[in-house]
Amino acid sequence: MKKLSVIIPTFNEENYIEKALRSVRFADEIIVVDSFSSDKTVDIAKKNNCTVVQRQFDNFSNQKNFALQYATGEWVLFIDADERIPFALKQEILEVIKNPKHAGYKLNFPHFYMNRFLYHHYDSVLRLVKRANCKFEGLVHEKLIIDGSIGQLKNPVLHFTYKGLEHYISKKDSYAWFQAEQMLKKGKKATYFHLAFKPFYRFFSSYILRRGFMDGIPGLAVASINAYGVFSRYAKLMLLKKGIK
Repeated sequence: MKKLSVIIPTFNEENYIEKALRSVRFADEIIVVDSFSSDKTVDIAKKNNCTVVQRQFDNFSNQKNFALQYATGEWVLFIDADERIPFALKQEILEVIKNPKHAGYKLNFPHFYMNRFLYHHYDSVLRLVKRANCKFEGLVHEKLIIDGSIGQLKNPVLHFTYKGLEHYISKKDSYAWFQAEQMLKKGKKATYFHLAFKPFYRFFSSYILRRGFMDGIPGLAVASINAYGVFSRYAKLMLLKKGIK
């Protein structure tokens, strides 16, 4: 059995995918699950000897669960096209899958914005797991479900998530529709309190509690747009409840 499979979901990522693929060449197999890109993403993936499967995108969980069917490794690492696995993290990954103490491991993702890494604005996400019985749930910010305990790796992933202000805001708006639809299905309500307080708290948490102010102007920009993302989510929930999209 192959030891490590890497799964990368893509859609029009020709400017990013090759460097992502180079960073995970230590894996036994790389599977690219593509949402019918119209650029050179698929050609680049095939040129790099990846297994390419295509599926019409509906949500993030279904896309990754579909790709899992093609994985043969005992362990699976999930990354995006705008992420890179540096050498130190590569060594750490190879060590933990050789002598695992947990069924899965979270990775740290400091964000890259305005030509610098924001070390006070980061995510810690479960991305390296034993393949047996793992699955994704949720439409956006999908959750990876596994059987067993979860550890934490030390070395960070390089995450080039923001491709400019316009792209960042567009990404927040796109996610907000998925989140609003999910909230609607769960019967949640949106009030003017949510529109006012929730965005304010997101800004306060990102900029003050998580010390985003130490990242300078980029930290302020990210905190502000994150607050906008929360506002957008509840505003869209209000629209959905009125049958408007």
